[in-house]
Parts: sequence; structure tokens; C-alpha cells
Amino acid sequence: MISSKNFQFDKEEEWEDLGNGIKRQIYGYDDTIMLVKAQFEAGAIGELHDHFHAQVTYVESGTFKMTIADEERVIRKGDGYYVPPNAVHGCVCIEQGMLIDVFSPLREDFLPTE
Repeated sequence: MISSKNFQFDKEEEWEDLGNGIKRQIYGYDDTIMLVKAQFEAGAIGELHDHFHAQVTYVESGTFKMTIADEERVIRKGDGYYVPPNAVHGCVCIEQGMLIDVFSPLREDFLPTE
């Protein structure tokens, strides 16, 4: 079974620079679930994509234009969304912000290769 350490502290967890104004910080996970913070600069684009994982996201800060399948909405701090498995989705960051993503199962592609 794959799993993270029991505790994660913001100042100790490294940020992965994904380029184009987006950074990712991985928090707790096991085979069935994963928590990830994604930091966006204004104007950064989370390109349209899909994956077999279910995803729920909380908007910690900022403003985003979010697309899920054929629906587009503006979301802000305190809002959230659900992405069903295999649904095409992506966002444009309107005002710098942070998204808190939960994936099920684990996003193995986010783990560092050793």
C-alpha cells in the first residue's frame, strides 16, 4: 500500500513548479485518496484535461473561470466543485488563488519518481 506520512506541515512540504504560473503541493494520500494544493497566478491556465479519478475541489482563495464538461462557471473563495471520472475540465485563474483538490483514487502520476 502506498501512503504519505501521517502529518504534513506547510513549511516542510515542497512546492512543485508546473510552469505557466501554477505550483502544486502534495499532502496526505494512500491508494484510495489524495489531497493536493494548487497555487495559480492571475492568468494561469489549467488546460482542459480528463482523468479516471473523481475529484472534489475547494477554492481556498482567488477567482477562477471553471469548465466541467459543457458547463462554465466563475468560482471564488469558499466555493467548490465536483468533477466526475473522465469528465473534461479545466480553469483560467482570474484573480491569484489556491485550489484544494481531493482525488480518489490516488493520483500516482503526481508522486515523484525515484
